[in-house]
Amino acid sequence: MKNNNFAFGKMNYILLAASMLVVVIGFILMSGSSSSVEAYDPTIFSTLRVKIAPAVCFAGFAFMVYAIIYKPKDNKNTNREEEK
Repeated sequence: MKNNNFAFGKMNYILLAASMLVVVIGFILMSGSSSSVEAYDPTIFSTLRVKIAPAVCFAGFAFMVYAIIYKPKDNKNTNREEEK
């Protein structure tokens, strides 16, 4: 039975999983202790949490778009063998 009926191939799922991992890492970088009225925490405005982590998340989402539109190259030899 042919597996050509699936929308994504194995490589698409691998790329999607990798991009989701990058997005999760970006959100983990954004997390941290919070500030309250009693205790001000100046690290909420650190470069890591304000600039780098959102850029990592954006890169993960952009990579996710690439993973969705990625189409593997067809091997002509395998297509000829399946037709026979």
